[in-house]
Amino acid sequence: MATMTQVHNEAVIESARPVDLKFEVTAIPVSDVERAKDFYSNLGWRLDADFVVGDTFRGVQFTPPGSPASIHFGKGVTPAAPGTASGLFLVVSDIEAARAELVSRSVDVSEIFHVAGPGHPPVPGLDPERRSYHTYATFKDPDGNTWLLQEINARFPGRIDSNTTSFTSASDLANAMRRASAAHGEHEKRNGGQRDENWPDWYAEYMVAEQAGKPLPW
Repeated sequence: MATMTQVHNEAVIESARPVDLKFEVTAIPVSDVERAKDFYSNLGWRLDADFVVGDTFRGVQFTPPGSPASIHFGKGVTPAAPGTASGLFLVVSDIEAARAELVSRSVDVSEIFHVAGPGHPPVPGLDPERRSYHTYATFKDPDGNTWLLQEINARFPGRIDSNTTSFTSASDLANAMRRASAAHGEHEKRNGGQRDENWPDWYAEYMVAEQAGKPLPW
């Protein structure tokens, strides 16, 4: 028989809003801290911290441009073997531009490839329909930790709260506005070519829906 305390606790759990759990940092294993620091500095990532505690610990934190999450590496940061981190995703709105920038920084980046869906083999080149989540490129740091560029412009439903949708870089915002502009042009054609004077509201509705993975205005 349930006690009053148990009933109360269960009621609180059912009615309470889930506590936010924001994933913001991951540790990557490296063998040479200075070499890794030079590599990630060269990528143009922001150096947030480099602190030493005696002879046993050194922590370095970098954050990719526009990212809410950061990486840690150093001495005493993780017991994992150097180079064993993989599946580190870097989401981009334009994978061709992102790859070109890495190449300009002398990073050895794979050619762009795409997959038809989960579990499908990689195929060279961009996804023919330029669908989100389907196009990739990879590169490694000096220890062999593997990063994966993934092009995403339209999120899965629920992936982003439309009430808090934001763009973390000017490039992402500009690309979103270009897509909205192209879609709005098609919208005007379907309406007999009549100019839509309310285009700012239409743009905003389109961009928020796209980011939240909701039906687009047509």
